[in-house]
Amino acid sequence: MHFLWCPGNKGMPVSNAYDPIPLPDFTERPVDEMRGGAAAFYDLIRTRHTVRDFSSRPVPRDIIETCLLAAGTAPNGANHQPWHFAVIGDPAMKARIRAAAEEEEQAFYAGKAGEEWLKALEPLGTDAAKPFIEDAPWLIAIFGERKSVSADGVLRKNYYVPESIGIATGFLITALHSAGLATLTHTPNPMSFLNEICGRPAHDKAYILLVTGYPKEDATIPKHATEKRPLGDIATFFE
Repeated sequence: MHFLWCPGNKGMPVSNAYDPIPLPDFTERPVDEMRGGAAAFYDLIRTRHTVRDFSSRPVPRDIIETCLLAAGTAPNGANHQPWHFAVIGDPAMKARIRAAAEEEEQAFYAGKAGEEWLKALEPLGTDAAKPFIEDAPWLIAIFGERKSVSADGVLRKNYYVPESIGIATGFLITALHSAGLATLTHTPNPMSFLNEICGRPAHDKAYILLVTGYPKEDATIPKHATEKRPLGDIATFFE
């Protein structure tokens, strides 16, 4: 492999595979417009709530596909894009997933979680029953690919997989909310049953089962979930 010296990279050697192009999409905005955009996004995202009461109303597949394309733009390790989204609308598959998830959840709530964790969950009103898995029109099993095949057919190691999955999931939740859908991040532990049901290889790890669709008309959320920490608690500025 040949290397060259790149002045813009602080003198570090750069592979000849590096092919920079001008930044294609950035548009600078006036500061007032920036403030307005930030406030508008905050007003939108603050209306996102985790929902456990889902309607069975169908959601067109193309809407889910567009939201997945948005998730696929997330920053990630080495641009390997180490994610796979298994999208499940088939009722039989959803029934299998619910049965397997509830088996894990029953053990969790029976004491596997420990007293402190279960105490922390009490304000949320959760239990081992997960009917939303079958009620919602779509489940998205989010897998991290610890290895994936490159464009030239080579099985390669991926990097920063958990971090990449977390960012992409945030993009996906935001996109679904922007489209007018409710979401729930469900994380039964372990989730290896999803590999079998979704036909994913052993080197994939299931991180999240994202449930999405319309909320029921009488859907509720726990009041505790509306309590958000103030800015002073979640951020420190050094100026």
